[in-house]
Amino acid sequence: MTTLSRPPADPSAPRPGGMTSLKGWLLFGLQDSKGIHQGPGAVSDAHLKKHSWWQVMCLTGVDYFSTLGYQPAIAALAAGVISPLATMVLVAVTLLGALPVYRRVAGESHRGEGSIAMLERLLPRWGGKLFVLILLGFAATDFMITMTLSAADASAHLIQNPIAPGWLQGQNVLVTLFLLALLAAVFLRGFREAIGVAVALVVLYLGLNAVVVVVTLMEVFSHPVALGDWWTTLWTSHGDPLMVVAIALLVFPKLALGLSGFETGVAVMPQVRGDETDTEDNPAGRIRGTRRMLTTAAVIMSCFLIATSFITVVLIPAQEFEPGGQANGRALAFLAHEYMGVEFGSVYDISTIAILWFAGASAMAGLLNLVPRYLPRYGMAPGWAKAVRPLVLVFTLIGFVITYLFDADVDAQGGAYATGVLVLMTSAAVAVTLSARRKNQRKRTVGFGVISLVFTYTTVANIFERPEGIRIAGIFILGIIVISLLSRVRRSFELHATHVHLDRQALEFMSEVLDGPLAIISHEPLRLSAEAYKAKLSSAIEVSHLPVDQQALFLEVVVDDSSDFETELEVRGVTRHGYRILEVHGPVVPNTIASVLLHIRDVTGLMPHIYFRWTEGNPVANLLRFLFLGEGEIAPVTREVLREAEPDVTKRPWVHVG
Repeated sequence: MTTLSRPPADPSAPRPGGMTSLKGWLLFGLQDSKGIHQGPGAVSDAHLKKHSWWQVMCLTGVDYFSTLGYQPAIAALAAGVISPLATMVLVAVTLLGALPVYRRVAGESHRGEGSIAMLERLLPRWGGKLFVLILLGFAATDFMITMTLSAADASAHLIQNPIAPGWLQGQNVLVTLFLLALLAAVFLRGFREAIGVAVALVVLYLGLNAVVVVVTLMEVFSHPVALGDWWTTLWTSHGDPLMVVAIALLVFPKLALGLSGFETGVAVMPQVRGDETDTEDNPAGRIRGTRRMLTTAAVIMSCFLIATSFITVVLIPAQEFEPGGQANGRALAFLAHEYMGVEFGSVYDISTIAILWFAGASAMAGLLNLVPRYLPRYGMAPGWAKAVRPLVLVFTLIGFVITYLFDADVDAQGGAYATGVLVLMTSAAVAVTLSARRKNQRKRTVGFGVISLVFTYTTVANIFERPEGIRIAGIFILGIIVISLLSRVRRSFELHATHVHLDRQALEFMSEVLDGPLAIISHEPLRLSAEAYKAKLSSAIEVSHLPVDQQALFLEVVVDDSSDFETELEVRGVTRHGYRILEVHGPVVPNTIASVLLHIRDVTGLMPHIYFRWTEGNPVANLLRFLFLGEGEIAPVTREVLREAEPDVTKRPWVHVG
């Protein structure tokens, strides 16, 4: 068996010029054809430095835990005095819903593809690809808005700090753009020390938040008047206890921002150090560590959410949560300044700014993990989309546009953020429900089905409450689908094969031709009778002037899934009715034929000659069949693919049509 591979670069080659150097810098770390990528600077799992589960938890925690910077204020603004009760519902959904779902996702999608890969396996062909594109649109909404929203909130904390210079007032957009540019600079330089930075930020931030919570809780219980006022307002405003509980259940979807971080957690799963006995197909230690990471993060965050939702609505006047109020988007920072002084408040602001800014790094890493895993493999992105740096520049530019359009407003972006998070969680719940059903696990199927219904209700309620979120997600989805389809059309004439393998029998067929051209006749695999082969050979001899005594080979391409793009080709030599046949499975007939011909040329040193008959039908219809069904006008498209792949006409396999 032989394999077609790219030769190594020549170290003695002359140094490239300016534009070539820029291109080389941009495409540094270009991934392999499988799209394996676990974060900036890494090409495959083998090159990753593994870390303890608690260290990786800090990497996901810069996204998850950083929501404390704005979640309590958003919850108070959305739910008012019911915020603590609605938050308890949110915590119940987190611990009893999201956590079990993603613990199962970690077990079934351990390479970091997340729940999208589970659904991709359930929905093959073009329908599955379209569904994945839609989910990628929601994922892009989630991660992109995480970057812009976190940077905008970091800007608010910086500008509203009492010791901030006056010229920063009103410059939220410029400060946010600067933070996004700084984030891009980090990724363009490299991201190898992300874990260490994340650990330091999370430990500092959670420690300061713990101090704020303890001090303000003591303040609440030492001054029962404020607590009594809240309690009185709670019951007098909403009637009996059952009504309060009902309203809390209805309001909690507005707090969905507190559910972020789970999808990122499974995306960075390959960073978790497993056992020495782990294998790629069964990394039991990595799965166990990831589940421990998800559980610990969920428990820590749940405790903070309950405590902070309580102290904020008790100690902060309601008007301060409104736009322009001192607690708008920064409730805990307001409390830190109010009860612990400007010095501690400023330190708290600095830690909040840092972790909110770095939350964008977690989101960027999620995008850089998802996009190369899917779009290039589908042929729905340019080849450079497998490299880190061009994607960083594209995502940063999109972040600039979002920041400008939303005027760096945290509240205005909350709906889109929650929509992206909830749709991904709903899809994950549905994926694990179908997985449990497929494995005949009835109790788990019912349990995950109930969780799916809860997330579906939460998602629908959030969409009706904040419809701008689904509109923004729709723009991302439409953009991804249009760009993906245009890219697929543009790349239709490329070679799709990542590797070509010839088995022993196929090589023996070609070894009989010692010199001269190697005649190969293209044949449809649906016509396998002896008469069909005889007629095809006779036609090639008569129309294409093939020698009568020519020992020609037949080449048959079986189209499995025309929606696939990058594939490995296995060429089998078979004998049927006394005729020698090369049989290969591929997604597109012309591109597969071209890849096989070029590989035969390289392996045997002989120049292949391929013989076709003209295809009947309308050219436009044949073009559409080629783009979507992998068939169509085979002969001219095969020649075009060969022309694109081999510019030197003297080295290009010959195409004969009769």
